[in-house]
Amino acid sequence: MSKIMTVDILSSIKGAQPSEAVNKLFDVIKNAQPTNNNSLNNVNYNCVSVNNLREDVVIESSAKEKQLIIENFPNKKNGYLVVAKVIED
Repeated sequence: MSKIMTVDILSSIKGAQPSEAVNKLFDVIKNAQPTNNNSLNNVNYNCVSVNNLREDVVIESSAKEKQLIIENFPNKKNGYLVVAKVIED
């Protein structure tokens, strides 16, 4: 398997194309350098401060993006798209 995976393979969405934000994220990941900073050893990586959460903002999608989403998630329940459960309890 190739080490390079396209957005449509990673997301399992047919025809998905990376946005500028996704490209920037991939660049950050590719250029990340491991650190040997011992002061980080006591950090709890399983939690996030409420102060570090982003504001929940609705971003309007184009008609083409909406159609692509509907094609990949055709089922609805109570007005919401049905997404397959990916984490078992």
